[in-house]
Amino acid sequence: MTLEEKQNEIIDEFAVFDDWMDKYEYIIELGKELPMIDPSKKTDDRLIEGCQSRVWLATDVKDGKMQFTADSDAIITKGIIGLLIRVLNNEDPKTIATADLHFIGDIGLQEHLSPTRANGLASMVQKMKLSALKAVTV
Repeated sequence: MTLEEKQNEIIDEFAVFDDWMDKYEYIIELGKELPMIDPSKKTDDRLIEGCQSRVWLATDVKDGKMQFTADSDAIITKGIIGLLIRVLNNEDPKTIATADLHFIGDIGLQEHLSPTRANGLASMVQKMKLSALKAVTV
C-alpha cells in the first residue's frame, strides 16, 4: 500500500464518525493496538521534545525501509503516534522526509487538539521526518 493509499484509508475511517468524541474514542482504541516498544528503547534520547506527555520513538532502517516503534504515557498521544506510524512505517526514508501528511488536516485532527497536543503532533512529525532525513544521508 502506498503512503497516499494509507492516508486515504485513515481519512475514510474517520469519515464514518460524525462527532469528535467518537473520533477521540477511535484514536484511543488505535493507541491500545499500538505494538509494544522494546522497554530498552524507552530512553531519554528517544523522547520527543515538545510533547506535553512523554513520547518515545525508536527508529530503524531495514532493507531500505524505515521502521518505527513508539510509546507514550498518554493514551490519546499513543493513538496519534500510532496513526503516524501506520502511514510512515515501511516507507523509503526519502519518501518520509518529503511526505505531505495531508490526512492530519483532512480528518481535522490538528484543529481538534489542545494547543499543547497540536505542538506535540508537530514535534512527532518533525522527529519522524528528521529520522528519515538522517537515514537518507547515511
